[in-house]
Amino acid sequence: MKVVITGATGNVGTALLRSLDGAGLELVGVARRVPPRSRTEVRWISCDIGDPDAIPLLEDAFRGADAVVHLAWAIDPRRDDPPMARTNGAGTEHVLRAVAAAAVPHLICASSAAAYAPGPRWRQIDEDWPRTGVHGSAYSLGKAALESQLDAFERDQPSIRVARILPCGITQAAAAAEMGDWLLPSWLPRSLIGRRWVPVPLWKDLRLQLVHADDVAQAIRLLLERRAAGAFNLAADPVLPAWALVGLFGGFRMPVSHRLAAVFARITWRLGVQPLHPGWLVLADRAALVDSGKARRELGWSPRWDATATAAELARMLRAGRTGASAPLDPAPNDIRLGRPTHQSQDQ
Repeated sequence: MKVVITGATGNVGTALLRSLDGAGLELVGVARRVPPRSRTEVRWISCDIGDPDAIPLLEDAFRGADAVVHLAWAIDPRRDDPPMARTNGAGTEHVLRAVAAAAVPHLICASSAAAYAPGPRWRQIDEDWPRTGVHGSAYSLGKAALESQLDAFERDQPSIRVARILPCGITQAAAAAEMGDWLLPSWLPRSLIGRRWVPVPLWKDLRLQLVHADDVAQAIRLLLERRAAGAFNLAADPVLPAWALVGLFGGFRMPVSHRLAAVFARITWRLGVQPLHPGWLVLADRAALVDSGKARRELGWSPRWDATATAAELARMLRAGRTGASAPLDPAPNDIRLGRPTHQSQDQ
């Protein structure tokens, strides 16, 4: 069985390769920056999926594949990376065209819980909830646009089985440096994380869902084994409120309103002194909580990591300065220039 994975060097991609290790599959990894010392059981193809010239390269890579797993996505690219919309919108269109041209029978695509419209603050929603995104978050609206692309693809290609996963926030030990690059200024000593005297500015009604990358990889493996189609939410219990996050990542909560936090984030992001765009705070405040009962019932999926353990691992690995074994998971230090944002805008 031949499986092609786009974005194979990323957070979920590396976990999926671990999950499929020893399964007797022909694995092909597609990435813009392939690992210098690659796994021997993976054939790597260097490809920028957003480049128009990528289509014939993707068609060739997909030819004869039993399944394509599309994970490639620019989540929070740096200022000098390829434009986010080019990678995500055009890149996905190129992947879909190549899947159709190569007549791949099974497509699995990583969407996100961020694609959903805001839901009840503390009630979890299922896969029938509208996927129109959260206004004010480019990431969310990009995933909502992805959902529309997949809907159109399913209508145009009824012979291809399409599965989509809609996970909440995903992390693992090897992704700590990447997460830190998105969330924390490079000048902040990571050794401060978790210290009792460190203030953490969070609004009181913040809530967060997390799932471990290994558990997301297990869900994809189950989709491959069952040749399943349809949409599947992925999240681990429990939902983490602000006080739980403070206990894991710092010492005490500094009371702030969401509005004040967003204003401060926009000023400091524009100045280039920290990477967190206020669009991420909009998404954190308004994202729907998802129920993963369908994945548990239909796939037999059960996360091995709960959300508290996943968050605790991330805090430990951030503090320890853990990096991953691929370019996305081992980012170079940010080049800080006052007045120049380090990362691309998340404005819609």
